[in-house]
Amino acid sequence: MKFVYIDESGIDAEKPFAVMAGVIVDAYRMHITKNDWGKLLVALSNYLGVTVEEIHTRDIYPGNGIWRNIDGPKRAAIFTVILNWFNERKHQIVFSAVNKDTFNKDFSKEPFFNDIETLWRFLALHISLAIQKYHKPISGNKGNTVLIFDEQNRERDNFTELIFKPPDWTDTYYRRSTRENKLNQIIDVPYFGDSKYVWLIQLADFVCFFLRRYIEIIMGEEPDYDNEPELISKWATIILKNSVPKNMIYLSKGRCDCADLFYRYAPACLLEL
Repeated sequence: MKFVYIDESGIDAEKPFAVMAGVIVDAYRMHITKNDWGKLLVALSNYLGVTVEEIHTRDIYPGNGIWRNIDGPKRAAIFTVILNWFNERKHQIVFSAVNKDTFNKDFSKEPFFNDIETLWRFLALHISLAIQKYHKPISGNKGNTVLIFDEQNRERDNFTELIFKPPDWTDTYYRRSTRENKLNQIIDVPYFGDSKYVWLIQLADFVCFFLRRYIEIIMGEEPDYDNEPELISKWATIILKNSVPKNMIYLSKGRCDCADLFYRYAPACLLEL
């Protein structure tokens, strides 16, 4: 059994790109990773002298809130420690990203618009289809993947319905045969949790933030500080080396209409990986 913990970055903010990422964890290793993340929160609490119940990367990266007295180099050292910790555990990630300007301008004209409608659902559907495609060849895993998203009051019902009854045009993404049930790798419907209590959603948030910042800098956004491009590239390299194969997310050629939909709205730098 596999659990995929999923969060997003940049959807509601005034950012040029939105990213959603999932951390894939095998059930037999999940409790170890959860316990280790708990120990990490305790260590950070002791370091700061205040209780850290949850890591919000949007706060720790610029040094807001409880992180304001920790200077940039020390925060950078914390990021490196966390990403090396992630790398050592060999958990894979899956991700989806969108150029928001293109999406906001063109997506409403798409023939599949009425099935998706929102940017969050676009990213979440892509993540779900990529997971289905990636896990489909795994022997004995049918119906054994659990999708766990960060709490989404606005999107929960509509997305649950979308996954419960996925439109026929999504079948080609993972080459569904007539004998297969739709999205047959996924258990029931998606689950949603509060990252304060579902700790590995925090890890997904961490991964997601740095992927988004990497895309922004590669695509020409001004760095916030002198050595940010070098640091972000180093951190993104750690993350991307643990990604599922690119052809599960962005197929370079031979795309069906469904795969092409997600390809056309992706940031150009991801298509060149």
